Amino acid sequence: MEYIYAALLLHKLGQAVSEDNVKKVIVATGASVDESKVKVLVASLNGVNIDEQLANAAIAAAPAAGSGKAAEAPKEEKKEEPKAEAAEGLASLFG
Repeated sequence: MEYIYAALLLHKLGQAVSEDNVKKVIVATGASVDESKVKVLVASLNGVNIDEQLANAAIAAAPAAGSGKAAEAPKEEKKEEPKAEAAEGLASLFG
C-alpha cells in the first residue's frame, strides 16, 4: 500500500513517478524497499492518466456516499405462529 501512496504523493507534487523517486519516498518513511514492487508499480502506471483515474474513482464512489436510508435493505416482517398450533405440534411428538 505504501507504494501506491508514494506514487500518489509524487503525482500530487508534480514529480515523475519513477523508480528512483518511489524508492526515495519509501526510504523516507523508514520502510525497506522491495525492488520488484517498485518496478511493477512504475511499469503499471506507465501511460496512465492518474488524474483521469482519480476522477473516475471519485464518481464511482459518489453513489455509495449517499444517504444511508436508500442503502438499507427492506426489513422482513416475522410471521408469528399462533401458540396453540405450535403446542399441538409438540404434543403430537410425545403421543
